[in-house]
Amino acid sequence: MLLNKKYNLLTVNTFGIEAYCKRLVAVKTVTALQKVLSENTLHLYLLGGGSNVLFTKDFYNWLFIKNNIKGIKTLENTEGVSATERRSVESDTGQRNNVPLHDMTQRNSVPLHEDVIVEIGAGENWHSFVLWALQNNLGGVENLSLIPGTVGAAPIQNIGAYGVELKDIFVKLEALNLQTLDIEVFTKENCQFGYRQSVFKTDLKGKYCITKVYLKLKKAHHILHTQYGDIQRTLTDMGIENPTIQDISRAVVHIRQSKLPDPSVLGNAGSFFKNPEISQGQFYILKNQYPNMVGYPTTNGVKVAAGWLIEQCGWKGKRFGDVGVHAQQALVLVNYGSGKGLAIKELSEKIQASVLEKFGIALMTEVNIV
Repeated sequence: MLLNKKYNLLTVNTFGIEAYCKRLVAVKTVTALQKVLSENTLHLYLLGGGSNVLFTKDFYNWLFIKNNIKGIKTLENTEGVSATERRSVESDTGQRNNVPLHDMTQRNSVPLHEDVIVEIGAGENWHSFVLWALQNNLGGVENLSLIPGTVGAAPIQNIGAYGVELKDIFVKLEALNLQTLDIEVFTKENCQFGYRQSVFKTDLKGKYCITKVYLKLKKAHHILHTQYGDIQRTLTDMGIENPTIQDISRAVVHIRQSKLPDPSVLGNAGSFFKNPEISQGQFYILKNQYPNMVGYPTTNGVKVAAGWLIEQCGWKGKRFGDVGVHAQQALVLVNYGSGKGLAIKELSEKIQASVLEKFGIALMTEVNIV
């Protein structure tokens, strides 16, 4: 546990915004987290990887808690197996948790599923976890490669990319109730997942700290998602006809690196806005007016590309002092060096106003503005 007084948040947010808080505490265990919370008298802010937040002020009366709870553990999926057999499997799995999955051998005759449950500490880096899964030939997260942030932040945002969302592989999570300091379990239904949305961004915002996440990944017969975006074209360019999950990941990483700036070089938080969902009727009207407009059917309408909307309004590549819109991806707002959070916020509001005026579409921010 690390305590600091008047801490500069510059290095813990990917926008590279300079802002100060009263104190920052990094916790590695649930017990440490409970202790800090029980003694706290300041306004509280929970910080993950700092990759989805924009600081617009100083926080002189705030305590920031950095979640560094780590650990990855595999649990066999024993759904449908008898209680006696389940205890046997869990006991056997417990002896093998530090052994790579591809080296595991079945030591009993219990009929196991072809997927596995993975328990991950909320403070683990998301992409590092994806690499771990790929090294162990576990499928389900390859399309989510190179998404910044922590595992604990993933369900809050219901992260998604290239046709896959976290909810597709989600089992449950454990979270600390910040008021009672008790650990509670949330199922997929409890989380109320939506597009880049969950109950932790609405009704329960600021009321829980996620400590563990449980995901279901496939050990065999991997289901590949190559139809979205440029994945198939990238695989073809790479000369790959029969891709593996590792190939999918490499293609996704290549695409993301070609379009999105590296936060360590140019301050940003990835996609600043959500891709809006509009009605089919509105889409057809706009499609007639703008034939190049691309839409993806959803259960409630059509999802359109926010980056395309912003580009059509003339914002792509525009710079205003030390802040601006990225030249390669209009969906990304950037800090060129000494940019202020308020300046980025004001730029985002101008972009929203212009898209609304031109297309009649309201853009919602994906980044949390504080």
